Amino acid sequence: MSSDESQELVERLERHPELCARVKELLAIVENAEGDSLTADAAEEMVVHEMRHLGREALQAWAWRKEAKVAHHCATRLGLARRGKKTPLAEPPRSDRSL
Repeated sequence: MSSDESQELVERLERHPELCARVKELLAIVENAEGDSLTADAAEEMVVHEMRHLGREALQAWAWRKEAKVAHHCATRLGLARRGKKTPLAEPPRSDRSL
């Protein structure tokens, strides 16, 4: 990986701190940072756990970004009404329908 690619990766991870934290956790497992000499089964379990969290956080980040884009797109289009709570009826409905 070139230094430009490395810099770009760092910048992108900085824009997503939750993903950056998960990547750091994965690296700690790979490097056995705690020095506890994990068994292969224990290391696999930890990696799977972190990957699940990484996947969930990646999809959440994607959804938040997508929602913001759609909201911005809708806000800039003329003629679109924003969704919101409907106004209540001016008068309550009649209980006697024969009138």
